[in-house]
Amino acid sequence: MAAVKTLPARSEIAREHTWNAESVYPTPADWQAEYKAIEADLPSLAQFPDTLNQGAARLTECLDTIDALARRVEKLYFYAFMSKAVETTNQQAIGMAGQAAGLASRFSAATAFSEPEILAIGEDTITQWVKDEPSLNARAHYFEDLFRQQQHVRSAEVEEVLAMARDPFSAVDNTEEMITSADMTFRPATTSDGETVEVGQGNVDTFLAGSDREARRTAWESYADSYLGLKNTLTSNYLASVKRDVFYARARNYDSALSASLFRNNVPKEVFYNLINVFKQNLPTWHRYWAIRRRALGVETLNPYDIWAPIATEQPEVNYQQAVDWICQGLSPLGNDYVTALRRGCLEQRWVDLYPNKSKTAGAFSFGTYDTFPFILMSFDNSLGAMSTLAHELGHSMHSYLTSKTQPYVYADYSLFVAEVASNFNQAMTRAYLFEANDDPQFQINLIGEAMDNIHRYFFIMPTLARFELEVHERVERGEGVTADDLIDLMADLFEEGYGGQMHVDRSRVGITWAQFGHLYSNFYVFQYATGISAAHALSARILEGTPSAAEDYVAFLSAGSSLYPVDALKLAGVDMSTPEPVEKAFATLAEYVDRLDQLTR
Repeated sequence: MAAVKTLPARSEIAREHTWNAESVYPTPADWQAEYKAIEADLPSLAQFPDTLNQGAARLTECLDTIDALARRVEKLYFYAFMSKAVETTNQQAIGMAGQAAGLASRFSAATAFSEPEILAIGEDTITQWVKDEPSLNARAHYFEDLFRQQQHVRSAEVEEVLAMARDPFSAVDNTEEMITSADMTFRPATTSDGETVEVGQGNVDTFLAGSDREARRTAWESYADSYLGLKNTLTSNYLASVKRDVFYARARNYDSALSASLFRNNVPKEVFYNLINVFKQNLPTWHRYWAIRRRALGVETLNPYDIWAPIATEQPEVNYQQAVDWICQGLSPLGNDYVTALRRGCLEQRWVDLYPNKSKTAGAFSFGTYDTFPFILMSFDNSLGAMSTLAHELGHSMHSYLTSKTQPYVYADYSLFVAEVASNFNQAMTRAYLFEANDDPQFQINLIGEAMDNIHRYFFIMPTLARFELEVHERVERGEGVTADDLIDLMADLFEEGYGGQMHVDRSRVGITWAQFGHLYSNFYVFQYATGISAAHALSARILEGTPSAAEDYVAFLSAGSSLYPVDALKLAGVDMSTPEPVEKAFATLAEYVDRLDQLTR
């Protein structure tokens, strides 16, 4: 038997292909020095409790002090998190992450007094102080939102306890990552010519997107089986996360975990249920796609490991430089400033940790702070899909870049609800450019394949996970017992409905899909991928159709941060997510891709 091909060690990755860690802290020793400095500065917060009613100047001093320390704590946490993410077995990074999480919890507890005291001062007084004190003017929306949420803010003592609970509660997230990225092992995949190849979180997607069906099957089965082997541990950990959501919702007097998640960003419940209802109504479009895919692949029975298989007979090789160039071309309607910043980040400032290595965490993400670059972690494999992933994460990064450049720290973040708009917008714009730039049928089939892979993830997987998440939370809220087999059966049922009889369903392996998405550990996060891709296609269409000021409106949205509620920010850009229309239009786009694929493959 041939030797198993292995992933490179972290130390074997060229420096220019790694994230620019030294721009955050020159060395881990500098990180430790800053950790100690922040520890020494935390007691300075003790001067502020019970004094905020002394006037606008005192309130300003307190909030400015909190912001300054928050920026330092976030930067410290980010460095530790990113260091661990690129090498999850790095013991120094694991230790730093634990230190940072503990420090963040202590900081949260030390500042928990501020919002209850502000609320006690009263909205009328705060409004007058905002008018009288220029330094508070920029915080007007922050105060408005705080008083909107007043009914869910508890006393200073309770808020302190809830803040202290974040550290032990965060253990479930860390446990999920340690199990799946550090401790979980996978049996090798086998290619059609008998070669065995190592499977890891960083390369399983490459197997599934390959043309070798035996490699796809054995990699998919290996991946699912490793999760199934730990199904009871993973279930226990996930249910602890769900119970955490329910605990926080009840502690803050919400009627459900869903309400708690949506209220935080002032998103109406109708947005969630509109998505689920329109998704279920349009499942026949997905059923048609599975049938076309089966025919185009020439297989008698379609299996889940065939979902990402290339339909085109030739796949383009897309190196990193080419990927950056195409993305920049696609986004050129947004203007030179946008494109220049993006290109510089990719090619000069090392925003991107690019290639897979042993024990690198799964998937891809964009993450940074107000005082760092907006970094990206991914596993680039010179494919069109990798280019699409890069475009997606650069959407997040440029969103963060423009927000930090434009907004004060208090509004420098943005909600999960709008986060997936920018990412999917970048993919839609890049895809539209490539459809026009290359009319070769094989390239067009590949491009549709890339589009369908992305839409499948955001407009099939994520709504399905949202339905799963809703049901699990409601069962826990009703006090029902939930087992590993319950979760597997629920997930398998939902996928069988989505496949519509066009796909063979291995119920246990399909049913464990929920455990492969750490996104479920963020309370009702996944549905926002689907609303995000809906808004993204609506906004890209405005620009591609030549709507006056569409590009300027979109950049204004990217620059708004949290200075507006997310639904209002999207209205500023030109789309109203409080109605079903954007989701319905996104399904119309999906149907167009399915029609085009049908024609090209006949």
